[in-house]
Amino acid sequence: MGQELECRLRYQRRTLQGKALLETDHLLFRGEERLKILFKDLTGVDGAAGVLKLEFPGGPAEFELGAGAEKWAHKIQHPPSLLDKLGVKAGLAVRLVGEFDAPFRQELGGAGVKEAYARTKADLVFFAVSQAAQLVQVAKLAAGLKPAGALWIVYPKGVPAIREIQVLEAGRAAGLKDIKVASFSQSLTTLKFVIPLTKR
Repeated sequence: MGQELECRLRYQRRTLQGKALLETDHLLFRGEERLKILFKDLTGVDGAAGVLKLEFPGGPAEFELGAGAEKWAHKIQHPPSLLDKLGVKAGLAVRLVGEFDAPFRQELGGAGVKEAYARTKADLVFFAVSQAAQLVQVAKLAAGLKPAGALWIVYPKGVPAIREIQVLEAGRAAGLKDIKVASFSQSLTTLKFVIPLTKR
């Protein structure tokens, strides 16, 4: 989500000034102290009268967010699905390259997308890699994108076989621009690349 607001935090009988950052799976407060609250640990969420109240072991924590309190509470209670984060919509032509688990394939199958066959341009290409050597395919995959299409490179988090900088360099070397990072699963992350506007 990546939304940030200046706020006051009431936590453990103290009031702290700082910034709250709303992410997909956690809320991070940075200020006089730092506090990270994982949504999976929450036992209660309430947004009313300009205050977001989160109940969790060690809590509660109350964030004075003003008008953003109710919106943030709704987003925490109704997080975007993986397909929402990846921009998957019915009618798009999608190509999968590499190994993806059955649940992701099933989710895609139920989303009303079309398969982009070998000689057709794709709206979205998902490329699963486990090691840096596989990134040699990026330029070929980029050539198979529609002008406003996107290439998502999906790779393991925190392993020596492939690092984020290698993924970034491969995309850029293929003439693409990196615009977004998203968590794909507990063990996988993904980077989104698009064709720069000047080259479409």
